[in-house]
Parts: sequence; C-alpha cells; structure tokens
Amino acid sequence: MEDVETKVAEVLLEILDIKPEDIVPTARFVDDLQATSIDLVEIVAVLQNTFDVDIDEAQIARLRTVQDAMDFFQAAIAAKRGGS
Repeated sequence: MEDVETKVAEVLLEILDIKPEDIVPTARFVDDLQATSIDLVEIVAVLQNTFDVDIDEAQIARLRTVQDAMDFFQAAIAAKRGGS
C-alpha cells in the first residue's frame, strides 16, 4: 500500500484544481485549497475506500487541513492493524 501522505496528495490533485506545491501540511481544505463541501465528501470517500477505514461525520468535521487528514488516516490504519 502506498504511504498515506502520497495517497492523500494524489487524491487532492485528482479532485481539486490545485498544483502539487499547494499541498502542504498546513493548507486548509476550504480556505487555502478552495474545496467545496462536495469536494470534501468525495475526498473522504476515496480515502476511506483506499485505506479501508471508516470515518464518521464528527471526525470529518475535524479534518480542516492536509495534516489533519494525513494524521487521521495514519492513526486509523495503525488502529486497524493493531485491532486485527
């Protein structure tokens, strides 16, 4: 499996109209990357499927930056591996 940072970046590039250099850990999805709520739903759905993890609405609301997404999916993958 590809590492989380690489996959998150690939998904953002695919869904949003941004350049690779726009993807920095502190970039905010809405304010900096101009993501719409529909974009965010699509991003989360693709990442959930990619990493085979679930995320609820409360967790989605806490994903405000690129780093938030990377941290969440890294932790979810680690928890899943530990829980198997």
